[in-house]
Amino acid sequence: MEPLGFTNPQIQRLRRLLGRRSARRDEGAFVVEGPTLVAEAVRAGWEVEAQFVAPGGRPVDGVPVRHLAAGVIERVASTDTPQSLLAVVRLPDAPPIGRADSRGPVAQRVVVGAGLADPGNLGTILRSAEASGFDLVALTPGTVDPFSPKTVRASAGAIFHVPVLVDVDANALGVPLVGTSSHRGEVYTDADLRGPIGIVIGNEAHGVPDDLRVDRWVTIPHEGRSESLNAAMAATLLVFEVMRQRRGASQ
Repeated sequence: MEPLGFTNPQIQRLRRLLGRRSARRDEGAFVVEGPTLVAEAVRAGWEVEAQFVAPGGRPVDGVPVRHLAAGVIERVASTDTPQSLLAVVRLPDAPPIGRADSRGPVAQRVVVGAGLADPGNLGTILRSAEASGFDLVALTPGTVDPFSPKTVRASAGAIFHVPVLVDVDANALGVPLVGTSSHRGEVYTDADLRGPIGIVIGNEAHGVPDDLRVDRWVTIPHEGRSESLNAAMAATLLVFEVMRQRRGASQ
């Protein structure tokens, strides 16, 4: 089969999926860059439509291959030094979270991203949520797209292993919400974070939105000139504290 040139409709679709959240939502697909992340998507059981391989690149086993003409991937990829392949991956069906059964909420441990704007922060939060055994990452309206190229890269594959819900009403999740603040609340290591919980991480500049009703607040004490911690760093400390307390309770 002849290598695909830049004007090929499949290549133009790649550009739309890389560049526009609306295209990803409308088509139910997004783009994963690089063989490591594509292989991770395959291992995790996600549906990979096709991979687009630059000259000299090695395709991932088990995924349909489309070969690219020279110079195409440099014009399409979202990084200055692109990887050797791109793949189109189908968005999963939304997990049935947010309702309760006789044992309580379906998701016991949730990270709530409330208006996060930085894709790198969200990607890191996904990594920390997956590493600490959280059940779900729930994102309120106005939060950055978890399937944008930057977020997917920053997640280092975690996005394929922790369920993500977008445009969620956090108050309908069925778990107590714990807001994070730089200036009010109980010190996070003193707070009881066992049991069902939603850790709310607000916007990097403005914090937790006023219209989100949290049940209680925790704070991370710190010294030095910084007014507050980076959102992803704060989330990481909190989710691993939840894991620490959960392990302690089970011993």
